[in-house]
Amino acid sequence: MLKEFKQFLLRGNVVDLAVGVVIGAAFGSVVTALVSDLLTPFISAIAKVPDFSGLSFVLNGSKFMYGHFLNALISFILVAAAIFFFIVKPVNLLVSRSRKEPPADPTEKKCSECLSDIPISAKRCAHCAQVVG
Repeated sequence: MLKEFKQFLLRGNVVDLAVGVVIGAAFGSVVTALVSDLLTPFISAIAKVPDFSGLSFVLNGSKFMYGHFLNALISFILVAAAIFFFIVKPVNLLVSRSRKEPPADPTEKKCSECLSDIPISAKRCAHCAQVVG
């Protein structure tokens, strides 16, 4: 039973998952710092309101504090945008550059007489009836 547990722990996907969780937690703090220290002050400078949490309205004696929801919504949008533009787009660009597919095998060849495109397996040119080798 201990041997099976050891095999389970040393499987590649379990170790990869553990590494991914640890890196994800560390990356989460980086993204949070980016949003709270750079992007939110930038938005506050434009909107001239540093914090929306004080915004509310009263309806039939009930206080609706929609400002806190606005803060959370803005933070979510900023985090999503930061992840998309600073992580997803560069990684996709890097992956697309590294995956160069080999050229596909040709399906056509040129007729030596009339230079038209004909299928690779053709024995005669469909345009000039020339025998092609």
